[in-house]
Amino acid sequence: MAARPLDDRTVAALVSAATAAPSLHNAQPWRFRHDSATRSIELRPDLGRAMPRTDPDHRALHLGCGAALFNLRVAAAHHGLHPETGILPDPSDPYLLAAVHLTGTDRPDRELALLFPAIARRHTSRHPFEEKVLPADVQEALREAAAQEDAQLVFPDQWHVEALLDHVQDAEGRDTLDPERLEEVRSWTRAGDAGADGVPESAFGPRSRSGRGPVRDFAGRGRLPDRPAVAFETTPNLALLGTAHDRPADWLHAGQALERVLLLATLHELATALTSQALERADLRALARDPRSAMGFVHMVLRLGYGPAGVATPRRPVSDVLETV
Repeated sequence: MAARPLDDRTVAALVSAATAAPSLHNAQPWRFRHDSATRSIELRPDLGRAMPRTDPDHRALHLGCGAALFNLRVAAAHHGLHPETGILPDPSDPYLLAAVHLTGTDRPDRELALLFPAIARRHTSRHPFEEKVLPADVQEALREAAAQEDAQLVFPDQWHVEALLDHVQDAEGRDTLDPERLEEVRSWTRAGDAGADGVPESAFGPRSRSGRGPVRDFAGRGRLPDRPAVAFETTPNLALLGTAHDRPADWLHAGQALERVLLLATLHELATALTSQALERADLRALARDPRSAMGFVHMVLRLGYGPAGVATPRRPVSDVLETV
């Protein structure tokens, strides 16, 4: 099929979908470059949005960029395009994370295109979920989604879930003693709903009544007016997402797998949240690995369940993240 002209409106729509991806503290650490001559979109990191204290090796930054890359692929399929994607395609350009060459096709990837409606619906939910186990067929579908992106998704046993919750509490306790890390989190926390990035107060969710919740409390020890304290689920549905190795390419694959799992979970009417606090500490990250699996390195802990959907968080304008040449 002859390639249709890749007009500016289509490119903007693809990048807009990409920027709906999750990222650490909603920092949105990505930049896109459209080369009209080659019909390609390049993805690079925005290192001005890196977090040297929380994410010194840029692993979380790569995860966020990988999630944005997956959304770009989904949006391309939705628009009837075929995304030929190369990860870290140019050794001489270490800041080029991925290049996506867009061609016309009479056989778009239907499986990818079906995920497109979930991009606008997927939001992190920091609310309690129901005490309800995920159906076995849903768990299997989510595991397969991760495998399609060269990653692994594992649902740990209850003892391991309890340990992971303890690790989250341990990590948050350590954070309170680390002024630089606290300041980094505060710099991405937004009073009210102002700003085009970061986590606004409307997305904090309620405070855990027990002090041991499966989500990050962006309010810290502060108290917000009218913010209730509630009981979260006793045994949350947690899942570990990881890869065999721990290199930048693996982080990008994991980011794509993460978003594929989140979008599919959204289509299954699941609420989702990400719990990464313990993975930001090397010793706790090592303990997160599931001993039953061949997963070498854990990149994210997902919380899945039936409960209130999360609220939309702000996004930077496409004009701020897209360059056309």
